Amino acid sequence: MNSEWLKVVMAAIFEVIWVSGLKHADGFWSWTGTVVAILISFGGMIMAGKRLPAGTVYAVFVGLGTAGTVISEMIIFGEPFKLSKVLLILLLLSGVIGLKIITTEDKKEEGAGR
Repeated sequence: MNSEWLKVVMAAIFEVIWVSGLKHADGFWSWTGTVVAILISFGGMIMAGKRLPAGTVYAVFVGLGTAGTVISEMIIFGEPFKLSKVLLILLLLSGVIGLKIITTEDKKEEGAGR
């Protein structure tokens, strides 16, 4: 995994933090942490989008963030576990992984033709 994709993954981790923060923040420091997480999250996504296809970056960012938020809400905050949620997250993640794989292959094909 190159550094640009690592930025996307880190941005998605901070997305999980700020989305949970929006729901659970109740004081100055928790809101401050939420805002900082938003800035880091979008900053990482924007930096990665300068070198990778923006649509793929955004899809991976949102997919990982969504999956991470649902899982963290179940594990940390006691949201009810539902098999249907887990199966849909797995479907979402398979699409995200597929997009990443296809994007890598497309870049190799473009480089070979030049």
